[in-house]
Amino acid sequence: MKDLSIYFQPVEKQEAIENTLGSVLYSYSESNFPELNSKGIAFFYVPEYRNGNETYQSSFNDSYRNHLYSMQKGQNWNFSIYDLGNLLPGSRIEDTYFALSQVCAELIKNSIIPVVLGGSQDLSYAMYKAYEELEQLVNILIVDNKCDLGSPDSELSASAYINKMLMHRPCHLFNLAVLGCQSPYLSIYDSEIMDKLFFDVIRLGEFKSDFKIAEPHIRNTDFISIDLQSLKASEFSGTEYSEPNGFDNAELCQIAKYAGMADKLSSFGIFNWYPAQVSTSNHKQLAQLLWYFAEGYSQRCGDFPVGTKKNYTKFTVYLDDIDHELVFYKSDKSDRWWMEVPYPPKEGVNFERHHLVPCDKSHYSNALKNNIPNLWWKTYQKLG
Repeated sequence: MKDLSIYFQPVEKQEAIENTLGSVLYSYSESNFPELNSKGIAFFYVPEYRNGNETYQSSFNDSYRNHLYSMQKGQNWNFSIYDLGNLLPGSRIEDTYFALSQVCAELIKNSIIPVVLGGSQDLSYAMYKAYEELEQLVNILIVDNKCDLGSPDSELSASAYINKMLMHRPCHLFNLAVLGCQSPYLSIYDSEIMDKLFFDVIRLGEFKSDFKIAEPHIRNTDFISIDLQSLKASEFSGTEYSEPNGFDNAELCQIAKYAGMADKLSSFGIFNWYPAQVSTSNHKQLAQLLWYFAEGYSQRCGDFPVGTKKNYTKFTVYLDDIDHELVFYKSDKSDRWWMEVPYPPKEGVNFERHHLVPCDKSHYSNALKNNIPNLWWKTYQKLG
């Protein structure tokens, strides 16, 4: 593995109490950068705000670590946990993007999930670029109250970074989903682009009605980016968190746990964290988000149906309207569902990871009623 220590500043050494997270993780303290020699999770903080609210660029507070280190280790946490310290900004913001991309790519290649606590959400673009080095088509899920698309000529910023993903060449984005979108913040332009590209918008109201609606989308993603400003104001203190409606803290913890459980997911980011604005309780909440991601990771069961499917129950539904069979698989391990979408082979393009789409039993039930699942149709259009 490349030497990643050059990008990081060590953190203050914490007192390790038996059976707490602080007693089992490998942290970069003093001059001892951890040896990244086994798969697991690597946390680190990137206080970069120049393309967001630059007034916070000099504010630095990582006291969330005190709370994270004091939390109890989960029962089945049989994996390595690293705290790489703080990836401090470069002299130019492009230097920060480059460092973050390099670190994420190297960790992913070595089966270590980068869990990035960010400054502004434009850092998501740098994490996306890590997959360019991996030469891998990816699915991205954005947890946000709006689509940060931006116009084609918008400068890269915390509110306009998805356009850079779409326009970057070569493009490695297969699917984008936005979870928690609110209609007052969804422009006609955003809706048209998302529909045209067969991307997914899961509105906040849909999630509130049934939070399990998010699970297949999370299970289908490689990289999740959470905007903490999607929390409602009553959940987080400070003028930067002022939305009257949004997620509550428990819901974000549930999303983080689902993300950890998703076998496909290989990177995770939490952004628009303004530590100078928030209370001690919010530092604890942030630590809990990280803890629940680790708890979800401990529950991965490796049941993504690749290769042999002998441990899955196969269901076939014939649809008269399109004269086609839909194939579903249910895992005998977890009772989770997948839907098979046929794709034409294209030279130089590998869609193998994308033609088995996570779904739930309702998609199968609707197919039995001769209804083509919207998820199947969108995926088919992208594969075609």
